[in-house]
Amino acid sequence: MLDRLEKAVGASKADYTDIRYEENRTVAIQYRNTELLQFSTPTSKGGHIRSYSSGGKAIHSFSRLEDLEKGVEECASHAALAGKHRKNKLSLAPTEPLRGEFKVTPEKDPRDWPLEEKHKLLLHYRDILMEVPKIVVLDGAYTDWYSRRWFVTNEGSAIEYDLVISNIRFGFTAKEGNVVQSTGFSVGGSDDYSKLLGREEDFLARAKIAVELTQADPVPAGNYPVILDPSEAGVFIHEAFGHLSEADGLRDNPAFRAMLQIGEKIGSDILNVTDDGTIYGVPGWHIVDDEGVKTRRTELIKNGILTGRMHSRETAADFAEPLSGNMRAVGPQHTQIVRMSNIFIEEGDASFEEMINSIDHGYYIVGAKGGQTSGDQFTFGAQYGYEIRGGKLGRLVRDINMSGQLFETMKRITMVGNDLTFEERGGCGKGSPMQLNTKSGKGSPHIKIDKVTLGGKQ
Repeated sequence: MLDRLEKAVGASKADYTDIRYEENRTVAIQYRNTELLQFSTPTSKGGHIRSYSSGGKAIHSFSRLEDLEKGVEECASHAALAGKHRKNKLSLAPTEPLRGEFKVTPEKDPRDWPLEEKHKLLLHYRDILMEVPKIVVLDGAYTDWYSRRWFVTNEGSAIEYDLVISNIRFGFTAKEGNVVQSTGFSVGGSDDYSKLLGREEDFLARAKIAVELTQADPVPAGNYPVILDPSEAGVFIHEAFGHLSEADGLRDNPAFRAMLQIGEKIGSDILNVTDDGTIYGVPGWHIVDDEGVKTRRTELIKNGILTGRMHSRETAADFAEPLSGNMRAVGPQHTQIVRMSNIFIEEGDASFEEMINSIDHGYYIVGAKGGQTSGDQFTFGAQYGYEIRGGKLGRLVRDINMSGQLFETMKRITMVGNDLTFEERGGCGKGSPMQLNTKSGKGSPHIKIDKVTLGGKQ
């Protein structure tokens, strides 16, 4: 495959051309209670071409290899035409050409497990969870995804690499009278199938919380000190801050580009945020990106000061900043865009007990549950929480929404835990059309925020 792609890219008349070819396979099994909703193993294959000429850019996708050479020719021609009319000329930051194979070698590879065994594992968990009283809807899904990729450039890169991830997720809906509550839990998030095994107690614990929530009170609305568990804190840093650190979106947003200058103080002195695709065993791990750049660690915030951001070769040239290895695509029909790999808040030195003891009246918020951002404003839900009174955990509470302004909130982080944890389920949506990337992770230790707005009963 690499020989054919290299021959085609070598014939390009563009200043720069790359070709990415993919073969993808998904396993998706989904149940609602005892009803099988999905049992599929779709496959896809195809390629994507990018060309740059005289500051212009063009992209082209194809599904048949016999259309490769024509696609390269057309893409180069369109890039040259775009270059004649583009005022702000595009360029690419230099990178060392890569050659060779970059394969994943998990100890227990989900590709080696028979489909029927994956089905049996999901049913095993489902049958146990259906015994939990008051659970009226049980949604369970097994998914894994494998992508084999080849990438070449006319600068000399020629690589073969692969991506693998597997997951099991259950959503639990409990009902007591007129009160309906839901929670969810996922396991896996890596290329190691063993992370899916022996997780009965984890699923049962979250299912029982859904039942207990039907007896809990809604959280009262107001401003409170809060402790976010790693799940909620990870989603907060991913959604509220992470997307503002992706340089392709920031480039065309003059207001935020002016606000987010390297060296700007944007958080508390103890806040350190990193994106790192080299951490094995968590969702966003990868060896190389889809632009032929090796993945690496990028410090985004150091001691509350903005120190870096995530880049493509194109945006790194525009911002005159280092490459980060964050260009990713979810399929051959999509061009690469800048994506978080594993974004997380670095560990601090506080224990969870110290955080609880520091609060006279506030809340401990657990489990991410959706949310949205608009610029620097955010609103996030949580699966459940606990009231804190006199430095001790108290009653369970439900119907939690947390909202605020990003930079004010990051400056109100006064304690960071020593218990960094990554979510076991990847996922991030971005782009137009939307690219849903399962190979994007997030994590955090527990963090304490001195004041946020919680929505609930008045």
